[in-house]
Amino acid sequence: MFRIMFYQPCIPPNTGNAIRLAANTGCELHLIEPLGFSMSDAQVKRAGLDYHEMANVTVHPNLVTAFTELKPQRVFAFTAHASRYHTDVDYRPGDVLLFGPEPTGLPDDVLAEPEITDRLRIPMLAGRRSHNLANAASIVVYEAWRQNGFDGAV
Repeated sequence: MFRIMFYQPCIPPNTGNAIRLAANTGCELHLIEPLGFSMSDAQVKRAGLDYHEMANVTVHPNLVTAFTELKPQRVFAFTAHASRYHTDVDYRPGDVLLFGPEPTGLPDDVLAEPEITDRLRIPMLAGRRSHNLANAASIVVYEAWRQNGFDGAV
């Protein structure tokens, strides 16, 4: 399946919701430290409900370590500053879907990483800054999964 990657997430409920997303879609969730919370935070647990044991979640100390361990063939970075839409890509299992922290998005140095295959955006109305992190991940994951025939779904 796909690999959701949150770079230095800050808001615990968004990560809890992403845990649920990973559990319900078969995606892996990769979190890049530093996290703005503890994984034992009550808000993470509450948002993730009882899905924590069903999700494949890995916390990495930094982005370089994550890329070294995952050896991704393709990494799509999601940013409001891209010109191509998330629907302009033919997703393949194993793709990394990289999202930045809630208040700022992905920093320029991360967007410049050589592992980044492409920068993509999710459409929204003019004058808006961003989508909620967990919602953005859901939008992209379900588009990627749809393109792959909802493999494994009931």
